[in-house]
Amino acid sequence: MRGWKRLVVLLGLVGLLSGCMYPNELRKENQLASGEYVVLVQNAVDQFKTKTGVLPIKNSEEATPLYEKYPIDFKKLQGRFLSAVPANAFESGGTAIYVLVDVETKPTVKMLDLTSFQQALDLQQAVNEYRSKHAALPAGERVAQGFYTIDFAKLNRKPADARSVYTPQVRLPFLLHDSGTVTIDYAPEIMRLIDRKQLQSKLTAEQDLRALLVEESYFVPARSFAYRWAGGLPEPITAP
Repeated sequence: MRGWKRLVVLLGLVGLLSGCMYPNELRKENQLASGEYVVLVQNAVDQFKTKTGVLPIKNSEEATPLYEKYPIDFKKLQGRFLSAVPANAFESGGTAIYVLVDVETKPTVKMLDLTSFQQALDLQQAVNEYRSKHAALPAGERVAQGFYTIDFAKLNRKPADARSVYTPQVRLPFLLHDSGTVTIDYAPEIMRLIDRKQLQSKLTAEQDLRALLVEESYFVPARSFAYRWAGGLPEPITAP
C-alpha cells in the first residue's frame, strides 16, 4: 500500500479544494453529471490510444495500489483530443482524480474521490505519529485477519468516517491494517450491491469483490485492500 505515496505530491494540494482559491463561478461540477464527464474523457483516451498506441497516463511505481496506479495525464489530451479538463477534475479545482482501470484489456475511465482519500491520508498521519511515539498501533477491535477498527481515543481525535461515493447517505468506517496502513472499509457497499443483484451464488473465493463496485459505478474504491467472499460476507484481505 506504500505506492500511494507517489500521489501525495499531487494530493498535498487537496487543501485548496475547499474553494478558497476557486470562485463559485469556476466550480462547475454540478453543470454536468459526472457520467457525462467520464464519457468525454473516455472518448479522448480512446482517440489518443488509437493515434499513439499508448495510454495518456502518468508514471507510477509498481507497488502503487491497483485503483490508484494509472492517473490520467490531461496535458497529453488537452487541445487535440479534449477541449477542456472536466470541471470536477482536480486539475480544474474539483474533487476527482481521473484514472484508468483494466488497462491491459479494455482501458476504462473512472474517478477517484479526493475528499475521502484526503481524510484517509490525514488519519494516516495521525496513526504514523502515534506509532512513532508508542511503538504500537492505535488498534481497536479485530474485524478480519490483519484488520482492526481504529481507537480514536488513543489518537485524541473524535471518531471519523468517510462519505461513500456509491451511496452518498452512507458513511464508511476506517480500518487499520497490521502494516499500519489506514484503509476505507468498503464491505458495507459491497454487501449492499451483492444483495441488490443477488450475486451470492455467483461469487468465487478468488475474485476481488471491489471489481463489482467499479463495474457498477464511475468511482474506484480508493485507499482500499482487496476483498474476498468468506463466510457469506465480503472480507478485506492482505493484498494490494
